[in-house]
Amino acid sequence: MRIERVRTHLLEHRLGIAFESASMRFEKRANVLVEIVCDDGTTGWGECLGPARPNAAMVAAYAPLLIGEDPLRTELLWSCLYDAFRDQGQRGLTVTALSGIDVALWDIKGKHFGVSISTLLGGRVRESVRAYATGSFRRDGVDRVEDNAVEVAGHRDAGFHAAKIKIGFGVEEDLRVIRAVREAVGDDIRLMVDANHGYDVMEAVAFGRRAEAYGIDWFEEPVEPEQLGAYRAVRAGQPLPVAGGETWHTRWGHREAIETRAVDIVQPDICGVGGFTEARRVADLSSLHGVRVVPHVWGTAVQIAAALQFMAAMIPSPQRREPLEPILEFDRTDNPFRQAVVTHPVEHDHGVVAIPDGPGLGIEIDRAALTEYRMRNDP
Repeated sequence: MRIERVRTHLLEHRLGIAFESASMRFEKRANVLVEIVCDDGTTGWGECLGPARPNAAMVAAYAPLLIGEDPLRTELLWSCLYDAFRDQGQRGLTVTALSGIDVALWDIKGKHFGVSISTLLGGRVRESVRAYATGSFRRDGVDRVEDNAVEVAGHRDAGFHAAKIKIGFGVEEDLRVIRAVREAVGDDIRLMVDANHGYDVMEAVAFGRRAEAYGIDWFEEPVEPEQLGAYRAVRAGQPLPVAGGETWHTRWGHREAIETRAVDIVQPDICGVGGFTEARRVADLSSLHGVRVVPHVWGTAVQIAAALQFMAAMIPSPQRREPLEPILEFDRTDNPFRQAVVTHPVEHDHGVVAIPDGPGLGIEIDRAALTEYRMRNDP
């Protein structure tokens, strides 16, 4: 079996109401899927975290290095692709594009052997996971305080045990939002906050000290991801557990943050950190230093399935009376092609998501949806 073709599928949907995090504005949803086809007809699918067109261009740059190669040699192919652009890109697009390729190769490997990727990763430990709802962005033309309170109450009513609120728009405004959310849902739902590196150290410390009263599970990306010293200062200066890692790439990008305990929770994204091949290494490094792993997820059902396969094989701590189970980040914002790209949506049932048990990722792509949501000017 040899790789015969590598292609990308650019997807796009323009939003009716734009929304913002502290670092990005979304007027449309855009994602890129990676398809790798072998000479025996076996096809693998992956996805790249981040900007769709630049990722697609980077996948195209990698493609000639893959043609004719054995797709089962995932470790070797990962190293060859990473080395090809080592001097120009040890993080960013080179790694997010490599991630989508790696996920597709593992999908092929699972299909070749007739087992799920979680089986290849060491065996399935669980068949489902609880999910937490991600949303609560700042939407155009809407009162943010009331909007977020209503939204999170809706997540609770849908069965989610936890939700994440976007912050980083100013300490006082963010605290008003959290107060309103907590008043709307009471104490029967876990809350996390994500600043998307919108604060500096002093703001983050001030926020964390005052937000403790609202029972916040973790404080995600409080400051810019390159500033590990700032992360450590925030962790030392306020009581909330600190999380980060979606913008740290490969084991090298996570190493210092984990070894110096700049975070309590590390959040590698399977489709951004370097695929399954590299996510395993980050998880192993985290276990050496007692740092929790909660994968970041922001994409289509392909990425959701990848995260689920990874979490299916995550080993709980044997020392705990009640094992610490992973939880799935589940995007609830407007994106009609998120689930449309697969024939059987990877949805939740009262906040619980079943892990696909078919070969590879355990999903089947709906090619009609790829056509329906194809990005304009996509060749």
